[in-house]
Amino acid sequence: MNFRRWLPLFLVSLSLNSTSFAAGLIIVNDPAQPDRLLRPPDAIPRHGPNSRPLPPGCVLEMTAHRVEARIKEQFAVTEIAQEFKNPTNLRLEGTFLFPVPKGAQLRKFTMEIDGKPVSAELLAADKAQGIYEDIVRRQRDPALLEFIERDLYKVRIFPIEPHSTKKVTLSYEQLLVSDSGLVRFVYPLSVAKFSAKPIENVSLKLELEAGRPLKSIYSPTHEVDIARKSERRALVGYETKGTPEVSDFELYFSREDEGVGMSLLTYRMADTGDGYFLLLASPGVVVDKQKVLPKDVVFVVDTSGSMAGGKLEQAKKALAFCVENLNEGDRFELLRFSTDTEPLFQELAAANDLNRKRAREFIARLKPLGGTAINDSLQASLKLRPKSGDRPFIVIFLTDGLPTVGETQIDRIVTNVTGGENSNTRIFCFGIGNDVNTHLLDRITEATRAASQYVLPSEDLEVKLSSFFTKIKDPVLTRPELILPEGARVSRVYPNPLPDLFNGEQLVVVGRYANPTKGAAKLTGKAGSETKAFAEDIEFARRADEHDFIPRLWATRRIGWLLDEIRLRGESKELKDEVATLAREHGIVTPYTAWLIVEDEQRRGVRPEMQTLRETSANRDALSYSQESIRELGRAQTGVDAALSSRYGSGARAAQRTAAAAPEKELDERFLARYGTGNSSHPNRAAGASNPVTPAVALPSPTRSATDEGQLKPSQVTQQTQTVGGKTFYQNSAHWLDAEIQKHASARRVKLRFGSPEYFSLLKKSPTVAKWIALGANVQFVFEGVIYEIIEFAP
Repeated sequence: MNFRRWLPLFLVSLSLNSTSFAAGLIIVNDPAQPDRLLRPPDAIPRHGPNSRPLPPGCVLEMTAHRVEARIKEQFAVTEIAQEFKNPTNLRLEGTFLFPVPKGAQLRKFTMEIDGKPVSAELLAADKAQGIYEDIVRRQRDPALLEFIERDLYKVRIFPIEPHSTKKVTLSYEQLLVSDSGLVRFVYPLSVAKFSAKPIENVSLKLELEAGRPLKSIYSPTHEVDIARKSERRALVGYETKGTPEVSDFELYFSREDEGVGMSLLTYRMADTGDGYFLLLASPGVVVDKQKVLPKDVVFVVDTSGSMAGGKLEQAKKALAFCVENLNEGDRFELLRFSTDTEPLFQELAAANDLNRKRAREFIARLKPLGGTAINDSLQASLKLRPKSGDRPFIVIFLTDGLPTVGETQIDRIVTNVTGGENSNTRIFCFGIGNDVNTHLLDRITEATRAASQYVLPSEDLEVKLSSFFTKIKDPVLTRPELILPEGARVSRVYPNPLPDLFNGEQLVVVGRYANPTKGAAKLTGKAGSETKAFAEDIEFARRADEHDFIPRLWATRRIGWLLDEIRLRGESKELKDEVATLAREHGIVTPYTAWLIVEDEQRRGVRPEMQTLRETSANRDALSYSQESIRELGRAQTGVDAALSSRYGSGARAAQRTAAAAPEKELDERFLARYGTGNSSHPNRAAGASNPVTPAVALPSPTRSATDEGQLKPSQVTQQTQTVGGKTFYQNSAHWLDAEIQKHASARRVKLRFGSPEYFSLLKKSPTVAKWIALGANVQFVFEGVIYEIIEFAP
């Protein structure tokens, strides 16, 4: 979003529920004209391929942003510490603004000027609105519009000395809202949109405490660390350094009395048509260890000649970790294979001290030699499976190659190891390096309700395997089945089938529903030889527009499933068309979907001004790379491209967050290796354009450098999209374009000049419109059957 490079303010916002915001905001006045705000000259284009960065010194930088929240039941106390830096040689004057969340009480505000503390003045919402609108008009930027109808604390700041730092600390308290048994905490961390450079240090810590056991703890936006201190206390942490945030932080948690807690969230924009749902199910922390199922584990490790060097050494360390972390009551076996197979115990042995010692000695003696007998080794491991089938039976299979000894046909191997069905058997596969047959391993894991992971040469197998084993060491419920109210007519539910449920983990289930209804959700499964059943009353809402992340999360999983179908079973027009449609509608743009979107729009003859990926289609290298990625998806079974494709598919199918788990770093490296750091072939280069591709973020992209300015690397493709207020917007030249416009090409169009009375009148018509308008001074969107065009200047 290039216009925000010009912001003469630094904004940090906070919300504790879906309709309230709090923020720290510094407005800097023009030193030459104290009565007006600093902003770039109108003569400098602020959008599009010829835009240029604001001269240094017009934006305060934030060097640190620390958030600590203590949540007890539904009462939250949030403390924020911010550090602002004046990087200029100028003595500046400014105003700190703090929009107040509804129902929140400011407890503490601390800022020192010339060594003296200052206090904040509270303005009611009606007076605050005038300040917001005035700033928006003068700054020619709508970023503050999301705070309309909020009370406001205001503090004048003078002086802001050259190269000095201002520290602001504040805290407030608020009662959080519970929805369908889930309490929601939201904190907008996407501060990169408002800063001239990434913040050096961002940290967020939440302490949760409840009178009843905590069950689900889930973030749909960020990869968080969750430390369950007890069944009623947990610590949630997130930290990043110098990395721009692109989405707000959200956390949901639930509390239950016993069993598996289930909660349902829905999203349905109209009284007709399908809705989307998300169901969370978690056992929480099982204090009674007798409820954790004893399991049987067979570790199968490839010791063929190709494992020589670091690969086998990492595998040995990882296996030793797993053996040491087996539970009391578990049984295990170690089996090494190359041309032949060699077990340690010849049977499942108890995980006692003596057998752990024998296992460590066996692991230490492993040497790389011989071929790769995958079929024989897996069949040998399955022969150890007990006939009763009451205990979870887990095979952890590590290999770095293709089957070269014995049976080598993929279809036969898959049939051999999955044909004798026993639903308590899980074969988890770890592919090491570039020569693994991903189709073989993925089909095995798919048939056994397990998962595969691929460890590239630059990655650490020990870290990946030990992290995985820590998560699955305590099974609580196997062979789970979910039964939802029949009247809802649910469809396309993911994951399907459901994976086993482990201690401290949770099921995140998404799907579609046709009819609003109420009823009981029932989760059944096996706990040893006993069948367990848990039920919870839920409601599929007739209309619910609050949780707008659910459709995109569902689409991410659906696309992952579709791409895996193309990868493992071949492409068809129907599969490709559905990927293109879902990716465009929900803003899921990756190297695997970008070409499909462009191809689909070219086939339908969509006019350039209505295209969703105009920047990508104009960038030859980006388009070629995406086209090649799709081509490789359907034919590559081994190599880096096959591993990356599998990782993307499995990551998307099991996505916990609204962005697919695309291996962006590896994709960027592959792209640069293929195309280098220059791009003389780019069509805009010949015309002398300084920046032919405009990133849809406030900052120059961290992956973009002076040497590759004309390229659009895989990680930058997604920066052309924004999802807000239930809509997906694409950057088309200087505009943010609503993806729905293609469906309403003949609709009536209304042009509104940015900042005009008509502009603010539309803003007050609907709170949702405010979210769309806040994207920028040039936005096009569909609202109530009309296409509205917000234009910066009159035509």
